[in-house]
Amino acid sequence: MRTIRYQEIAHTLRERLSEQGPGHVLPSESELSAEFGVSRVTVRRALEMLRDDGVVESRQGFGWYVAMRPLQQRLGRLDTIENQMAEGGIRPERQILEFEFVAAPPHIADRLHCTQVLRVKRRNLADGAPFAVVTVWCPAELGQHLSRREVERRPFYELLGVQLRGATQTIGAAAATEHDARLLEVPVGSPVLRCERLTTTVTGEPVLLSEHIFPAHRTEFVVELPQSAPSLVPSGLRLVDQV
Repeated sequence: MRTIRYQEIAHTLRERLSEQGPGHVLPSESELSAEFGVSRVTVRRALEMLRDDGVVESRQGFGWYVAMRPLQQRLGRLDTIENQMAEGGIRPERQILEFEFVAAPPHIADRLHCTQVLRVKRRNLADGAPFAVVTVWCPAELGQHLSRREVERRPFYELLGVQLRGATQTIGAAAATEHDARLLEVPVGSPVLRCERLTTTVTGEPVLLSEHIFPAHRTEFVVELPQSAPSLVPSGLRLVDQV
């Protein structure tokens, strides 16, 4: 039986992508067009065929990527996304990229009320695929007893030795920088979710400030909305206008 060219390309891509993890971003349509020596229309037809079969998906800013179920993070309690993934049968992993005591930049000093901080930067993986770049700052006096190995294996919440009250988390949209795009294996400038979390003790003292960069096509935040007095804003959430 005669095979149409776009079907041949779809077959080749299907075999290739079977070795790639969920969320893996494919080369652009232009790059695939040059590789197979066909028009972008033919390439797109092949990709649409794979999409119909549930092999790939597409999203503005990313192009085409291996189909996946987005990682969900529930915001109803103070917890790490690694714990939530483990509960769902997903294997979390941390790769420590930086671990050093430094002078606190002005915006960090203002939030944590200190001049020296421990700064830890890491890449988080889910079943071997990158899903977050995280930078954490804590006052130097709280982090002086910590080691690189400890923060790679356990969350800061368990290591600081203080009783925590909770955290305030701010979530916004951003574009992937060249550095973050390389670590997350996504195109430069593609959509990401930027989350800033300030964690405090039971006395209200700030002890952790963290920044989490998530690829937008791989992440969903879930908030449960209890019934309460009529309001446009869910309890515990605030709407912030960015000018």
